[in-house]
Amino acid sequence: MYEPIRTPSSRGSAHSTMAGTPSDFPHRSREEELDIQLAAHLAALLAVTDELRAAVPSAELDSAAARLAQQVSRLRGGRTLVRATLAAGPADPRPSVLHERAHALAGRALLVAASRADTAAAILAAQRMDAHAAALAGAGELSTAG
Repeated sequence: MYEPIRTPSSRGSAHSTMAGTPSDFPHRSREEELDIQLAAHLAALLAVTDELRAAVPSAELDSAAARLAQQVSRLRGGRTLVRATLAAGPADPRPSVLHERAHALAGRALLVAASRADTAAAILAAQRMDAHAAALAGAGELSTAG
């Protein structure tokens, strides 16, 4: 009914998995995990940037979106990113809300990029943080909390 308690001379640890050796499972390196996290944060930032482009079209946002898409593609091994076109307006029509969301996402991307030592992504994330902070400051809605 119960498995007997194993002794040190038994075939393995009581904490080992039923599947056998640890090599039976695919494992990712820390760098691969950071690549996945960074690509996800940049893809989320790109989605919000696209929402902003639909709400307030600008050449600066178009350029930022292109650079973000390029970085996400690089991190995903060259696979092209599928992007939605926003025919209707954004979910929240207030650009300040989108700028706040984008600022937070850029901050997360910056942290992961710095941890990963990815200079190109870190510079892009920092530039996006600055651009969204400036947009919020211009609107008088930059929060100093958090």
